[in-house]
Amino acid sequence: MLSFNRTRNQPRANRSMSLGGMDYADPKKKSSYVGKILMAGALTALCILMLRQSTSFSTPSAGFAFLECCTDDSISRIWGTMIISFKEKFSRREAGVTHVLVTGGAGYIGSHAALRLLKDSHRVTIVDNLSRGNLGAIKVLQELFPEPGRLQFIYADLGDPKAVNKIFSENAFDAVIHFAAVAYVGESTLDPLKYYHNITSNTLVVLEAMAVHGVKTLIYSSTCATYGEPEKMPITEETPQIPINPYGKAKKMAEDIILDFHKNSKMAVMILRYFNVIGSDPEGRLGEAPRAELREHGRISGACFDAARGITPGLKVRGRSVKEFVEACKKATGATIKVEFLPRRPGDYAEVFSDPSKILRDLNWTAKYMNLQDSLQVAWRWQKSHVYGYGPAPATTA
Repeated sequence: MLSFNRTRNQPRANRSMSLGGMDYADPKKKSSYVGKILMAGALTALCILMLRQSTSFSTPSAGFAFLECCTDDSISRIWGTMIISFKEKFSRREAGVTHVLVTGGAGYIGSHAALRLLKDSHRVTIVDNLSRGNLGAIKVLQELFPEPGRLQFIYADLGDPKAVNKIFSENAFDAVIHFAAVAYVGESTLDPLKYYHNITSNTLVVLEAMAVHGVKTLIYSSTCATYGEPEKMPITEETPQIPINPYGKAKKMAEDIILDFHKNSKMAVMILRYFNVIGSDPEGRLGEAPRAELREHGRISGACFDAARGITPGLKVRGRSVKEFVEACKKATGATIKVEFLPRRPGDYAEVFSDPSKILRDLNWTAKYMNLQDSLQVAWRWQKSHVYGYGPAPATTA
């Protein structure tokens, strides 16, 4: 466990404020004992309701909202103590508990990682701006782990250094897993500046905040796109990194920044370069739910499922190297899918596959679900039961 001193001051102003769209004004002081009891009872009910629905979904300081709900000194002290106690679980280190910041934890990979961390009894703070992530995934995690001090969600943009610094100053993180990023090769060729800002620049903001606040463990979510099109297969950690699209280049730049800082610091760093991620939580609680407007840029698995459900009239495949994948998807879904083969998109690769033996040697880890069709069947079960992703069915008019 890391330890570093941190001080903070939270002003307690007696004024009205807005909580969750409802305005709470300062109540008039009551002198009768019965009045205080009734008010305490009402605040108890309100506190329970808000703790269940709001304190885990908040801006960095929203957990202190109850401090300003009333002017009666005795009741303010009672509820102030309760909420400070709740926030202290995140703002102070606790023996035997590792507090992990998961950026992009509302996304496909990030939400599954957060689920595993919570199952392993870690304390988790998720930061996400929901530009690509799903609030529904956060709600699932909150329902699974409702206990105070287990999970909090902070809506924030990593491109805002002040907001990021505030998050780090108010929370005692032991480690950071940095998932947050836009991640479509095709889109990166159309809007490269978005990718350099979102990936490279935002990673620098996170790294600077970690350095300032003494957080010394970083796991960085990178990509096989940093390798480009190697001359030799399979790809290993020693394969030269020569990215051919803005997505891979932005990730490679972020990796270089991290490794350069690591050389002269005490920060422990691990970089994971993913290939094609498929599947979903085997128990059906989480899955992949990309935004409709991004389907054309999405993974081949998502395109297969959309075709199988009839969301799209057929499957347009870029290049023939994914033919085996398409056939496995047909068998997993049991659907007849019309397939149209098209030329590769700019920035796509002809062939990439890896040799993951290093992680087995060093960490004794190997993938549990390695059969392509079985993994697609698990993902397909989630897709069938979540036709509209994490959201409700769209409204229709007669």
